[in-house]
Amino acid sequence: MLAVVEKFKGGFIAAYNRSLHYSVEKVWSALTENDKLEKWMPNLQVVDLRQGGKIKFNMNDGTGKSFDISIEDYKERFYLQYEWGQGWVRFELFPNDDGCLLVLKEFIPVLSDHTSIDLAGWHVCLDMLSSLLDGQFMDFPKGEWEEWHQRYVSVINQLK
Repeated sequence: MLAVVEKFKGGFIAAYNRSLHYSVEKVWSALTENDKLEKWMPNLQVVDLRQGGKIKFNMNDGTGKSFDISIEDYKERFYLQYEWGQGWVRFELFPNDDGCLLVLKEFIPVLSDHTSIDLAGWHVCLDMLSSLLDGQFMDFPKGEWEEWHQRYVSVINQLK
């Protein structure tokens, strides 16, 4: 299911809702423990997990370059929000009878040609997260990403 992208104060919010058949604890672990995080979002490494803490973004391009991302909001097993470019990304977990609902929100100050690339990337990474929770590891599916990218190009063009 495509993210819903809506105009929001000073920009746009893209929201992905994923119903997961796993406990909040298990999903939180996949979001915050580096041995699991690297399997669905290999650029990120949690350094200091707390509000005001940091996450390292590794370029993974062979140069060894990285930069720090600040954790802006945090409550263990409930939400994690950190800088993402000029905006932010927020993961929220809501327990339910069947596991939990994962809501990923990205605040996008300005729509650009890169926005659809980013949205397709989050979409595929959430698929990879689901696979990890199912006990399977999948490499980044570039072909699927290209298909989602085209769909998100259409979404962004409708908003411009």
